[in-house]
Amino acid sequence: MTGLAADDPFEEGARRPLWLITLADLMLLLVGFFVFLQANRALDGRAIAEGLRQGFDAERAAPMAVDAGVIAGFAPGSAALPSNDALAWAREAARDPRTTLRVIGGTDGSPADVDRATGSAAILAADRARAAAALLARAVPADRIAIETRPGAGRAVQLQIGFAGDPK
Repeated sequence: MTGLAADDPFEEGARRPLWLITLADLMLLLVGFFVFLQANRALDGRAIAEGLRQGFDAERAAPMAVDAGVIAGFAPGSAALPSNDALAWAREAARDPRTTLRVIGGTDGSPADVDRATGSAAILAADRARAAAALLARAVPADRIAIETRPGAGRAVQLQIGFAGDPK
């Protein structure tokens, strides 16, 4: 005997595999998590998710795109809507109240495809998106429409229907 006590953790006979201790810790955390979930069943799930999201500084995920369309054929430097069937498409695509509509205005990146008053492609892209959103607001509630711009993405307005989950 080398002078070690029988309950000494460094004694050869008392060693456990390190992975077993790690596994036991993981199982204990998992059991604790499920106890937490069971104890909070009466709480609002959305409130808990929002609290976790804020605690981890996470942004709300963008709605998952389920359908897309495009309004093409804009004249260079113009935000006047060309004739299209976007209104009927949006009315049909947004019948489900769990969906949102993203309207993404674009320009082609050429010197001719800019706002005439300011010379800005970003302003022209925003004007195109706003014109399309105003048209689509006849079929989709305005609180379910989001507007974005992508100068250089083409002389068009992209439309995306996204599944955002249950309405609040």
